[in-house]
Amino acid sequence: MHCAMKRNQMTLRLLIMLFLGLIYCSCESVKPIQGVEVIPLLEKDLSIRAIEVDNKDQIWFAANKGTVGVYNGKEFSQIVLHHKDRLLHFRSIAHNGVDAFALTIDNPALLYRLTFDGNQITSAKLVYQEYGEGVFYDAIGFWNEDEGIAVGDPTDGCLSLIVTRDGGDSWSKLDCDELPETHEGEALFAASNGSMSLKQGMTYIATGGTKARVFESEDKGRTWQVHETPVMQGKSMSGIFSMDQHNREELVIYGGDWSNQANNSNNKAYSNDGGMTWQLISPGQGPGYRSSVRFIPGSQARGLIAAGSGGLSVSHNQGHKWTQISDTSIYTLRFLNDTVAYAGGPGYFLQLNFY
Repeated sequence: MHCAMKRNQMTLRLLIMLFLGLIYCSCESVKPIQGVEVIPLLEKDLSIRAIEVDNKDQIWFAANKGTVGVYNGKEFSQIVLHHKDRLLHFRSIAHNGVDAFALTIDNPALLYRLTFDGNQITSAKLVYQEYGEGVFYDAIGFWNEDEGIAVGDPTDGCLSLIVTRDGGDSWSKLDCDELPETHEGEALFAASNGSMSLKQGMTYIATGGTKARVFESEDKGRTWQVHETPVMQGKSMSGIFSMDQHNREELVIYGGDWSNQANNSNNKAYSNDGGMTWQLISPGQGPGYRSSVRFIPGSQARGLIAAGSGGLSVSHNQGHKWTQISDTSIYTLRFLNDTVAYAGGPGYFLQLNFY
């Protein structure tokens, strides 16, 4: 009887191992991307640098000329916003699961809450405004339905950070006494709404210019740490232009030198310890400057897509080797799933079908 029980236990262990193995294999079964079909969905004289996929798989975009829009999978709804007869310039957009929030880049900073009924944008309400020399906001995001954050270039020696704890109804700016100091000439890039990443309660913000660093908060913006990176820095248009977070440990940063976009030395790095330390990936190899980087969904953090004015490149081994799959100029992109993404660029809104 004892031997029979032992055999049954061994059989059970084998079945569990087999089951776990099947789960592991299924997780690893995402087909590597070999190419892309680029489909223009909207062609218009706009510069689209911010895209957000909401919880209903509706795709929002923010652009210059006061334009904010949403695509519901069939058609677009757009709104054009002015301030004192001036068309606004948007480069940041986020969705909290209820409404979208679009933020302008320059002085004054204007943040609008937009409602959508599934067919039309029905309202745009101004929920925050900020006047002042040097005001320039770069990215916005939400941790959950109630709590969100936006980041801008430093003023008064620290990052400009505004937060909401009431679902976006009100926003307040954090005092520099609560934040780490920034270096002279350290700033952010509003190239793709990608200089900040929020996931699993974590917050990461990437800088460039004289310093290329990563600011980290584990408590939704209440306290902060700063980590050095090996990404190229020291010039006003060099540094980290985009970042993405797979989980609390694995992150990627990408950038370069906008004034010398072919330069691929020290322009991308990876962290597997939550941003504390960074290792360069493929220095002197692969694409140069890119403004948007994303983990490929379902790739177990091995797949990366990097987009920029030089085109679209893919890696299947955490950035060590890259393949150019399109020469289309793309400023920013967001995945809908592991085979479809949406992208913005100079004069168009695109659907990207990967194969």
